[in-house]
Amino acid sequence: MRIYLYIITGITSALLGWNLGQYFLTDLGLLKPFPEIILFPCVAALLAIGMVMNEIFISNPTRPKLCLRIAKTPLLIALALGILAGLIAGIISQVLFLPSIRVPTPFVRTIGWLLIGSSVGIAEGLSWRWHSMEAGDVARFQQRLIISVTGASMASLVAAILFESIRQGFGRMPPEFRSLEDPLGFSILGLLLGLIFSITNSPSYLGALRAGGGFEYTGINYEEIDPNTPSRNPPHIDRRVLQFVSDSRASKIEEGLSIKLPGTGKVRIGSTFKQCQIYIPDIPPHVGNLILNRRQALLEVNPKFLNTIEVNGERLTATNKKFLKHNDILTFFSINGNGKNETNIYRFVYYNRFLDPQG
Repeated sequence: MRIYLYIITGITSALLGWNLGQYFLTDLGLLKPFPEIILFPCVAALLAIGMVMNEIFISNPTRPKLCLRIAKTPLLIALALGILAGLIAGIISQVLFLPSIRVPTPFVRTIGWLLIGSSVGIAEGLSWRWHSMEAGDVARFQQRLIISVTGASMASLVAAILFESIRQGFGRMPPEFRSLEDPLGFSILGLLLGLIFSITNSPSYLGALRAGGGFEYTGINYEEIDPNTPSRNPPHIDRRVLQFVSDSRASKIEEGLSIKLPGTGKVRIGSTFKQCQIYIPDIPPHVGNLILNRRQALLEVNPKFLNTIEVNGERLTATNKKFLKHNDILTFFSINGNGKNETNIYRFVYYNRFLDPQG
């Protein structure tokens, strides 16, 4: 379904941009001698807006009001970059079309389409920062931007080559069919851009643990400021192994923050301060591990402390291993000095970000 939505959005956006350009050129008579200066900005802007809006709604399909609220800044960025890059492409094309320069027409059009595609990639990549928590990871954001620009540029280059091949066939057709040349060409451009974005923009399968009850904000940790202040260590993560989705520099676990889990490996959970990657005070010293293997997450619980953990409200009794699914709720119970349960609980929600990019 995702790939079809991207392809339909690409074709529709390209045709809307072409029709908008025709309105300015024919109905309003703007810059008729220089059609590329009008047509290219319209196509680039509509493609950028369409791709950005499509990504926002696909990432949050059940929250349309939220999508509309967060879409303002990304769409303004897409509009501005699309118009700017389209103008640059149109001006370059018109200059190269001058008889005194004599650059081959197919080469000029290919350069123009390449600039349009790269502008759509830049708009999509930059605007991602304003509508995705995952973009809080600087390395991930830079990777996504490079992939978007590279993929869009390659798609526009292939579209230009295909269009020039088709255009030669249209030259031998009756005049009434030649009017379909431009809309068909831009449809191919939109189709390939949609296809490439459906691949490059696919969310990762990496999991995340979102902190819930028990991790409420308790104010400043004065022990970090004054070592002489008597205080226990707050729940935190080992930043050498883990980091939060929205803030790669934070270490304290607080309600609402999502811990980004590695693709593979083992994450130790417990109250042993320097040996656990997820440290939670008052729970058993080593309550269990998260075993991560590509698209799977396995909760492995210490047999001695099966009664201190629940998954979706059920205590683990028969087995000490549990495969986790999207939206599973993990509850850890604190213990007192005698090893008996106390009333304090700490909850996480396991997310697979392929299903919930905002997790």
